[in-house]
Amino acid sequence: MTGSADRSAVEWLVAVAPDPEACRWEWERNPLGVALLPAGKRWDVLILPGELGYPTLDILNRCVDRPGPVLADFGDARMGFFVPAGTAARWVGTGVRGAGDGTWIVVPYPGRATGGVRWLIPPDGTGTLTDPALLELAMHEAAAQLARTTDP
Repeated sequence: MTGSADRSAVEWLVAVAPDPEACRWEWERNPLGVALLPAGKRWDVLILPGELGYPTLDILNRCVDRPGPVLADFGDARMGFFVPAGTAARWVGTGVRGAGDGTWIVVPYPGRATGGVRWLIPPDGTGTLTDPALLELAMHEAAAQLARTTDP
């Protein structure tokens, strides 16, 4: 990402904070490079186990030019796909957790390396999100691929 894209992404992300200016100020000075931001305002996050999330992301990357932002935790055990606000409340799926209205997530500063949670696909600053229907289809395809490789 370029510096201006990083700034646009930061502005887009901190816009959901109760005090965006204070959030940005703290975030830029936080040695861990992370902020706690509320989900459910502009976006929700669907959290998949890493073993399903990575093949799902591979499929999404083949289907669209650029999916919405995607996070990975520090052990690659979980991945968070940014989807439109309200998706988590309507999502029905085994093994998928939703972070929506009333929840908060740890978000790394775009363009800065952190020792923990990191961007696999950083926000672009324009509000691009992953379409939940496309994410569901990609998850089904990824699960089918996993089943084929684990069946004897």
